[in-house]
Amino acid sequence: MNGSEKNNRVFIMGEIVSEAAFSHEVYGEGFYELKVKVMRLSGQADVLPVTVSERLISEHDLKPGATLCALGQFRSYNKLENGRSRLMLTVFVRETVDAPPTKNPNSIVLSGYICKPPVYRTTPFNREIADLLVAVNRAYNKSDYIPCIAWGRNARFVRNLQVGDRIALSGRIQSREYQKKLSEYEVKTMTAYEVSISKLAAFDSAEEFDLEHEFSLYAGEHRADEENEGA
Repeated sequence: MNGSEKNNRVFIMGEIVSEAAFSHEVYGEGFYELKVKVMRLSGQADVLPVTVSERLISEHDLKPGATLCALGQFRSYNKLENGRSRLMLTVFVRETVDAPPTKNPNSIVLSGYICKPPVYRTTPFNREIADLLVAVNRAYNKSDYIPCIAWGRNARFVRNLQVGDRIALSGRIQSREYQKKLSEYEVKTMTAYEVSISKLAAFDSAEEFDLEHEFSLYAGEHRADEENEGA
């Protein structure tokens, strides 16, 4: 596994809840996007966009109602909508795997760079939150831009990070609905995707943050501590 794969690793397991829609083609191979419902320990669910090759879809009969258990990466791309570029996110499946039901069904480990100033805020209930955008290098001089959210003491830590700082983090991918005002009379419900951070470290302590260990830990255990994750 090369470095570009180690610094962006995802494990998800959930139910396919949409038909496959064509996304794009690379070297003659078609890729399709599915929606996959991944359960949280709280009983709520995240419905995540997942990109899968036509080969994997046919080999594993991936259709609505089937379970997808896969390893991959969380990737971003730009899509033009109404003349404006919009950041889109998807779980790109590299391989499907067999996993026992005790696996944590949603885990991600990233290593990248802060690419815009973090936004720290508190809720009316004095809950501390920080939003950050992490640039994660990929092969062929590409980068993925991953929105992340930190809570509590992690939010306080993030507040002091600067653009260009390197961090490593682990957590889960979540979906979140919000209302976008299109006009004075029209509001549209949108869905945002982001990484809810459970653990992070700055670059100068990254050697203490073993990405291999973190991934095996988060992909291999059924975590029972969502108190920081806004479940």
